Parts: sequence; structure tokens; C-alpha cells
Amino acid sequence: MSLDPAYLAYPRRRLGYDHDLYPYTPLPQRAPLAWPGGKGVATWLVVSLEWFPITPSDTPFRAPGHMQTAYPDYRHYTAREYGTRVGFYRLLDAFAKVGARVSVAANAAIAERYPQIIADIVEAGHELIAHSTDMNGTIASGLPREEEAALIRHAVDALTAVSGRRPRGWHSIARSQSFHTVDLLREAGLDYCVDWANDEVPWTFANGLVNIPLNHELSDRQILTVQQQSVGSYAEQVRDAHDWLAAEAQAQGGRILPLHLTPYIIGLPYRMDAFERLLAELAARPATWFATGSDILDAFRSQT
Repeated sequence: MSLDPAYLAYPRRRLGYDHDLYPYTPLPQRAPLAWPGGKGVATWLVVSLEWFPITPSDTPFRAPGHMQTAYPDYRHYTAREYGTRVGFYRLLDAFAKVGARVSVAANAAIAERYPQIIADIVEAGHELIAHSTDMNGTIASGLPREEEAALIRHAVDALTAVSGRRPRGWHSIARSQSFHTVDLLREAGLDYCVDWANDEVPWTFANGLVNIPLNHELSDRQILTVQQQSVGSYAEQVRDAHDWLAAEAQAQGGRILPLHLTPYIIGLPYRMDAFERLLAELAARPATWFATGSDILDAFRSQT
């Protein structure tokens, strides 16, 4: 029995994903990018600064890293709090040692509960990215459009009120978006998001929002927690990635090396020594440009 011809008639079939959010453009078809100072690798440190309610909502899904055991889950709750009390300040010290400015993706709850942390980020010259309300503030297509718009506004307004600076970037929890998110981010006045991990250079949505890809595979969570590899293996993989991207950049234009960091994971004392050595090694490499998301966005827009 043959298929009904209507089965093969799909009106949204096209190159790339079956949507109109952005055109499909493979790397060889794009003009090469040039980073400031002739650098080849925009080394982009992104810290997720998150507040986990002690009771997960699970709507529409439980955020990675959330509470796991029966209420009250003090073990996981206080382990996460370690990141804001201790781990994050170790990271601030590490960034200062190599003169790196970074992007900090912070929940609104961080600004509301720990305003001193936000003040310390601003004083150190780092960038803030809006990262939802708290770790129950997940987005997916079951969320009504008006509720998602309110969540985005709350996240942006809370950081603005405490820091005195309106964030330009957005990071969804677990990189999860709905069919409305790209338009809602633009309507909220945001310039870029980091959720679409399909490239190593920025690209632009049809509505003008820019995506700066935040690679997941090189995150500390993925390598150290999910894959249970050592911090030495983590550092080796980052160095290998930098080597490869620097070589590509010489022939094909600038690349981004995004390092997604979690204070309660990488900020533990038995990992910080290796992490600081890694940063020092990257800082000594001629191709390295430590950049914030806004730095990368401005350099990209100046060439497109």
C-alpha cells in the first residue's frame, strides 16, 4: 500500500529548520569576522548565577540542577547556595587575575535577594545578562504568551533596578524557548540571546535579534557533573578547542570559545587551582580576546 501523496506535502519544508526565524546559512557562505586587535578567538566566559526555590515547580519541566530529594531538600539547596556565598567570589578573583571581563547570567531572584552580589559584579566591570526570574521560571510553548512576556519583563526590570544598567542579553533556563520567545525578547528591548547553540559565530534572527551561541558541550556542568570527568580533563578539552578555533580563525575569520560556568560546580576548592591555571594559559595565548557578550555583539554588528 503506497502512501497518500498528501503525506509528503509539508508546506514548511525548507533548508535548515522548518521555520521562518532565521535563514539557513552554512559557514562557507558567510563573510569572515575580524575581532578587535586581530585576535582570533573571542573567549567568552559566561557565569550562570541562579537561585533555586527549595520546591521545584516542574512546569513544564524541572530545571537542570534543581532539587532532587524529598522536601525540604537541604542537601541540594545549600550546595547551590554555596555558589553565591563562596564559589562566585572565587571566580571573581580568578577573572581579576587575568583581567577578563565576563558575562554573568543572573536570575531576577539574585538581584532581589542578594543585591550586594549584583553590586560587586558591576563594580568589577562585568556584564549582566537576564536569566529568567528564578530556576522555576522555565519557558516552553505551553506557557501563555502574556505570562512569558511578563516573566521576561520581570527578569529584565529586576536586574535594571538593582544594577542601574539594563541588560542587553537573555539566557533562558536550559536554553528552552517557546515559539514566541524570539519576538518577546525583541519587544522587551533586548539585543541578543544565547540559547541557540548551532554555531561558533553570532548570527541574526529575521526580527533583528542576534544569537550568540553558548556551547553546551564545554560547560562545567556537562563535563564535570553529567559526564563525571575530572577538572584536568575539562581543562584539556578547553585547550584543545582553543587550539582548533585559533587555527580555523587564521584562515576563516574570528571564532567564539564560550565557557559556561556554574559557581557551585567549578568554584569548589579542588577545582579552582586547575581553573585558574587554565585562565592564565588562555590569557597568554596571542589569539585570545576575553570578551563579554556585548563586546562580541558590537564587533559583529559593526561588520554586518
